[in-house]
Amino acid sequence: MTETNLRDHASSASASTATGAATTGPTSTQDEADLIAIVPVRQFVLFPGVVMPITLKDEAAIAAAQHAVREGVPLGLVMQRSDASDEEFSPLNLHRMGTVANVLRYVTSPDGEHHLVCQGEQRFRVSRYTQERPFLQAQVVRLDDAGAESPDLEARLIHLQGQALEALQLLPQSPPELLSAVRSMGTSSALADFIAAYSDMPPDEKQDVLETLDLARRSELLSSYLAQRIEVLRLSQEISRQTRASLDDRQREVLLREQLATIQRELGEGEEEGKAREIAELTEAIDKAQMPEEVDKAARKELRRLERMPEASAEFGMVRTYLDWLIELPWALEEEAPVDLAEARAVLEADHHGLERIKERILEFLAVRKLAPEGKAPILCFAGPPGVGKTSLGQSIARAMQRPFVRVSLGGVHDEAEIRGHRRTYLGALPGNIIQGIRKAGSRQCVMMLDEIDKMGAGIQGDPAAAMLEVLDPEQNHTFRDNYLAVPYDLSRVVFIATANMLDQIPGPLRDRMEVIPLTGYTDAEKLEIARRYLVPRALETNGLTAEQASIDDEAIRQIIRHYTREAGVRQLERELSRALRKIAVRVAEGEANAVRITPDDLHEILGAARFEDEVAMRVSVPGVATGMAWTPVGGDILFIEATAAPGKGKLTLTGQLGDVMRESVQAALSLLKSRASTLEIDAEKLDKSDLHVHVPAGATPKDGPSAGVAMYLALVSILTGRVVRPDTAMTGEISLRGLVLPVGGIKEKVVAAARAGLTRVMLPARNKRDFDDIPEDVREQLEFIWLETVDDALREGLGQAATTEPTAGSSSADSQTGGEPQSGGGASA
Repeated sequence: MTETNLRDHASSASASTATGAATTGPTSTQDEADLIAIVPVRQFVLFPGVVMPITLKDEAAIAAAQHAVREGVPLGLVMQRSDASDEEFSPLNLHRMGTVANVLRYVTSPDGEHHLVCQGEQRFRVSRYTQERPFLQAQVVRLDDAGAESPDLEARLIHLQGQALEALQLLPQSPPELLSAVRSMGTSSALADFIAAYSDMPPDEKQDVLETLDLARRSELLSSYLAQRIEVLRLSQEISRQTRASLDDRQREVLLREQLATIQRELGEGEEEGKAREIAELTEAIDKAQMPEEVDKAARKELRRLERMPEASAEFGMVRTYLDWLIELPWALEEEAPVDLAEARAVLEADHHGLERIKERILEFLAVRKLAPEGKAPILCFAGPPGVGKTSLGQSIARAMQRPFVRVSLGGVHDEAEIRGHRRTYLGALPGNIIQGIRKAGSRQCVMMLDEIDKMGAGIQGDPAAAMLEVLDPEQNHTFRDNYLAVPYDLSRVVFIATANMLDQIPGPLRDRMEVIPLTGYTDAEKLEIARRYLVPRALETNGLTAEQASIDDEAIRQIIRHYTREAGVRQLERELSRALRKIAVRVAEGEANAVRITPDDLHEILGAARFEDEVAMRVSVPGVATGMAWTPVGGDILFIEATAAPGKGKLTLTGQLGDVMRESVQAALSLLKSRASTLEIDAEKLDKSDLHVHVPAGATPKDGPSAGVAMYLALVSILTGRVVRPDTAMTGEISLRGLVLPVGGIKEKVVAAARAGLTRVMLPARNKRDFDDIPEDVREQLEFIWLETVDDALREGLGQAATTEPTAGSSSADSQTGGEPQSGGGASA
């Protein structure tokens, strides 16, 4: 600031005491009006004889103050009416009565604010305003107090002074300067104005006191106000005293109890009452648990041990935790709701599209449970690639049976104790995942999903797969013994459902205890229907969109299925659909569009370039190229077998990252060809002097399996005879050295891949006719099926006429599906 800091209210109060007595004495009212500058203020009243700081913000008020300081004349302070607008001062929204004040100090702070220190001199009433700019100026009439000093006023003075002193003493941390100032007040007028100035009265009430000229009436107003405040302060002080006393008593009680507990612990006393109550509660809980006789006997034995143990014992907590586990496990059988097959069918249809044979087997399972609820049901194992709905099928079964569902994840489990539990001698021991799951479900009649059962692995802590043998054996699991519980628990009423991706990773004895239900991948048509029914509505809800705001054409969904995903299930498809809808959500949120429909032409802009391309059947008539079919973890695919011959010493070269079984398949095909060279009109001497090279494109993808034997054989015959393999035909099948075509697996996936690639004919082993019904009907209508008993059938149906040009040293096929990169999900099984 440009001057010293403003004095505070308390010090100004003591300094103004003498002037208050001097300026408020009884005098006659002046007849002549004074012309003074008016400083309007908000929510502030200055009383005669009181020194107060004021902050000015209005330009007119600042101009009036500067005028008074410059001319050395008093100014008038008038408060704005409470019901007036705060935007601008005007004579109409000001009170008619104010206070004449002398400016003791004028200060301008560095931030540009203007501050006054004023001392009230005398009340006045505005006669009329003579000027509004640059500041308010008015003719005023100074007013004196009405009523001379008298014994009545003196008595009021003494009473008011006593009330003020009592109120100040009730205030916490009251400044001593205020007490001294109140005691030194010599007139009723000065004391009343002083009390009104420093009280917390509302500004309107202070204005009423200012406008009250009669001293007796003014003293009465302030006495009534002080009486009310004194009562409030007394109550507040009493409440504070009671609260403090209550806290002191509570703290004292806590301290004494802690000391008493310490003494009792040292003496071994004082815990009996609480412990007896705890034992009684445990006894009652054991009575209500309906445990079998053997378990009840073990629980009561541990309860007697607990009763003899001191609470400070380390074993006390272990025994108490063990009893809690026994009590909280569901031992009694609840009344089971009857299985409603119609409802179960409706649930399965609502939750899953397709999977007709799987649904039929589940309904058979439920029908048996309905007719023989006490019978030993088989353990189902849903086996298939990721994302085909194995876990959700288990949830649907639980809904259909009206049973609680609990999922136990076995992926990565390598400790036997995760299944059987830890022995109680170990610190932090717990039951195994099976018992924990049943406790979580709260019922012995639950549906327990053993997820990823093929992902368990043996370690130095034991083999969890071996521990699962007892769990999944209906002949043994009614007396399953967890190491932690050390008592038998009946698992026979639990419906176990396992899931797996690769059956060959499950040990034979464990797989033998389960009925495997294979779930193959979905066809494109099934994926389209699943997307329309489930995935698109779920993606719309996830991204905060409605069906009116965003939609996707069926053809666009087909393009996403074919060119942006490569999977047996639909998880990646759901992610791609959500990704597309997120782009729409941004446009809708920014107000660019209200309704958007995604078409195939929009996919490149929304999802980018296509990541996958369909294998297209080779249309070039080149000898030495045959089209095979392969199974992969993400569905079926076609692959090309390329063979070429060159002058040499009869060497065979194999490339394309072929596995051992596939290499042996090529060797078997070559041996069969050599044994039939004369029948095939192949010069044996020329064959011995030719180096053969067999290559399978997509070299970065591992390939293995015997089912490419037929395609290998036809490729070799084609390159050596010059006859081309029909480019519209795909084939699969293992061959023997006798020329027989043996059955293979993955027929459904392979045939679907052939149809997707645009082929019209497939050659399959005759012994695979049993798999014909598994092929989707729409695929069966697109293809011609040729059933092979021997390789002669394959030669007759697969080889065309001789090529019009000589076979080249190397034959090239269409680009592979992934451009040489490994496919997601691992290698192909041919």
